[in-house]
Amino acid sequence: MGLAVNLPIILSAAFIATASPGPATLGIASMSMGAGRRRGVAMALGVVTGSLAWSAAAALGLGAIMLANAWMLEAIRYIGAGYLLYLAIKSAWSALHPQALALGATGVVTPGEAYRKGLLLHLTNPKAILFFGALYSVGVPPDAPSATLLVVILAVGLQSTLIFLTYALIFSSGTVARGFARVRRLFDGLLAVAFGYAGFKVLTAHLR
Repeated sequence: MGLAVNLPIILSAAFIATASPGPATLGIASMSMGAGRRRGVAMALGVVTGSLAWSAAAALGLGAIMLANAWMLEAIRYIGAGYLLYLAIKSAWSALHPQALALGATGVVTPGEAYRKGLLLHLTNPKAILFFGALYSVGVPPDAPSATLLVVILAVGLQSTLIFLTYALIFSSGTVARGFARVRRLFDGLLAVAFGYAGFKVLTAHLR
């Protein structure tokens, strides 16, 4: 099958963007350690779904349309920044109120809710559409056939699935979970800083 793209280069770029620490990986790690493997996997699948949505949108040319209509990206930017700051506030509250953790607050999170958290986290990330837009504009010829686009979408999606599920499985292991229980307040504090910084960067970024 002669693809008109350099798939190894595309997958390498996607791997670096996916595996590097960011709001999605931090969210999966926190959910996996605090609420267990099942919910961590559910959140990872939500992130993967959001990634596939942005990837398909970029392949269909919607990324170029959004870049040409700045108000769309601006809307996503403000929504995404707001959501990240909301997560920062929740993490800070958990760090400052450890008694709520003793009551098992994370146990009320269902797998469906964890999935939606992951999906919303990735859909409101404006950097995702910028990344996929750049990936398809640089790595895929504009006249690439539909079969080629489908192969790229599936390959990047499969790689993202493996990466995010690996994060969920690693951070939900018994050893990591027990260690997390001892330093949970510190981790929540670090999450608050990380999410707050990410929200601030998104809010002040120049997307055009």
